[in-house]
Amino acid sequence: MALPKVFKTRADILSTDRVAFRLRIFGCVMVSLIAGLYGGFVMAEPSPKGWVIDTDVYASWQGRNDVQVPNDSTGSRFALDRLTGDGPYVAPRVQLSWPSSGRREWRVLLAPLSLSNAGVSADPIRFQGTNFSSGPVDARYQFNSWRGTVRWRWIDRDDLVVKVGFTAKIRDASIRLRQGARSAEKDNTGFVPLLHGAFERPLGSGWRVEGDIDALAGGPGYAVDTGLKLMKSIDDEWSVGASVRFLDGGADNDEVYAFARFTSAGISIRWQPR
Repeated sequence: MALPKVFKTRADILSTDRVAFRLRIFGCVMVSLIAGLYGGFVMAEPSPKGWVIDTDVYASWQGRNDVQVPNDSTGSRFALDRLTGDGPYVAPRVQLSWPSSGRREWRVLLAPLSLSNAGVSADPIRFQGTNFSSGPVDARYQFNSWRGTVRWRWIDRDDLVVKVGFTAKIRDASIRLRQGARSAEKDNTGFVPLLHGAFERPLGSGWRVEGDIDALAGGPGYAVDTGLKLMKSIDDEWSVGASVRFLDGGADNDEVYAFARFTSAGISIRWQPR
């Protein structure tokens, strides 16, 4: 029986690179598009609200997870998702936001993501200075995201709210391979600055649609995290709804080549104490 290959062909790489290029464009200009669409409207006086706590639970699927460590001839480029599987995996998110002075708001987001599985490689893998032979390999992928955002209600009307700002992200990532007594792990913790945009639009009868994005492209990599929610108010404090998210990004430098893509769908619960 033929073993599944964990290495992607040149056609696979070219295809994913074209998609990644489109996503970089999308991530960089979405906030500008919002501004262009609504820049001519006159803003109402700010109407700050209280604390808002959002809890989301997603089922997340991998669309891509390509890795090479180190990013030179001593490392193998392989598809980690062909070892861990596509999913779905559970991906929770907790967000706390509150108003400040004037139109300014603050947001704190906790978004852990961890997955592991045992796959079979048809090819030897050289990862982080360790050689893994073809055959069963245990793989673990972690990409925790801790973010703080400052944003401003740029448009604040009864029928539309648009917010723009900046996000400071702490990336807590790691990749681990294990095969018998052999094990290798690459940790990658760092700071990532992102542009932020969000909107809210009521639909009537307690329904509303919301969207948000943190994104930036340039240098050796890019990052896009965007989502859309359909929410329904239950009472003055509680709302429930459905949400979809798209996460894509990575880096290509001397130390590491790592690009991953996730598509998620889940449920959302919001508490806004009065």
